[in-house]
Amino acid sequence: MPNKILLFLLVIFFVPLFSEEMIIGKKTIQPGIELIFEGAPKDTIFPKDSHLAEKDTDIHIEMLAYWTDDNSASAPARSFVAYLNVLAEIKSKNGFSKKVKLTPHLNLIDNLHYAQNVKLPGRIDDLYDITFTISPPKKEDLGIHYDWNSKFGGLIKKTSFTFRDLDFEKIALKSRR
Repeated sequence: MPNKILLFLLVIFFVPLFSEEMIIGKKTIQPGIELIFEGAPKDTIFPKDSHLAEKDTDIHIEMLAYWTDDNSASAPARSFVAYLNVLAEIKSKNGFSKKVKLTPHLNLIDNLHYAQNVKLPGRIDDLYDITFTISPPKKEDLGIHYDWNSKFGGLIKKTSFTFRDLDFEKIALKSRR
């Protein structure tokens, strides 16, 4: 019976937190990394002088990167994949575009993830295409041992995913607090 009460409390308190984010798409890349792309309500990010202010933001773009349960690298399943370089190019159907670098962020919902506050390059009711480009770490940012290099060559190969006709209006009108 206590387990049922705990489950009920978790659903009541935590499901609304997760439902605030819009899943843009999910992809898996080698050697077993799950990528989840999301649009989320804007937020205040610290340090404040390094991030777009919440009042100047339309949405918060995120990419979660986790090792899969069956990854071929024997990495701990569901652990964060660090040192990726993530660029999002956001294009409005009205012809405006912008590029934003997603940097490591930390919160209580997703824990470590890549994200950025974004002012959309058009109106919040426009439709958008987003291309996420995920690149391996710069060679000076991550040392790779001989065994890993022999098996995989590097952490990942550069890859891109495009998601089309995204409607961010509901997310842009939501608030986290």
